[in-house]
Amino acid sequence: MIQEPGVYAWYFRQVPNGVPIQGCHTIGARTLLYIGISPCRPPKMGSKRPQSLRKRVRYHARGNAEGSTLRLSLGCLLARKLRIELRRVGSGDRMTFTNGERTLSAWMAENAFVAWSSFHAPWEVEEALISAICLPLNIDQNTHPFAVRLSAIRCAAKARARALPIWSEFA
Repeated sequence: MIQEPGVYAWYFRQVPNGVPIQGCHTIGARTLLYIGISPCRPPKMGSKRPQSLRKRVRYHARGNAEGSTLRLSLGCLLARKLRIELRRVGSGDRMTFTNGERTLSAWMAENAFVAWSSFHAPWEVEEALISAICLPLNIDQNTHPFAVRLSAIRCAAKARARALPIWSEFA
């Protein structure tokens, strides 16, 4: 994977239950559900450390729900099936699927495939791509009807996590 900025697209062999795929792009038995960019649009003032496609895609694949909107969405949609639960961790401000992150990573390793393309300023094409392509797992800038439902599912999972004690692996 490359160390440059660009756009990445996540295709899935198995689609989480309830995710509508009519109109989604497919390659063989894989369905495109989500796109992202790396890095994000730079701030008007100050500087932000640039992130490469490689780092961002790797974080989606093996990171945690706090730093990956894709992992948060997938984990919320697959929570029952994978027997994972969003929980507050550390000081209580962050939320992850705790030990379930490994389970989610394994599910992604079996079912998720990524394609990418280098692009000097990916934020310049992100909105156009999201509005032109059927992407049920993208929320930001997305008019797909499922984006509203997915947002509600994620909000409900966060509310449940806030109602539970902060997770401790030693509790």
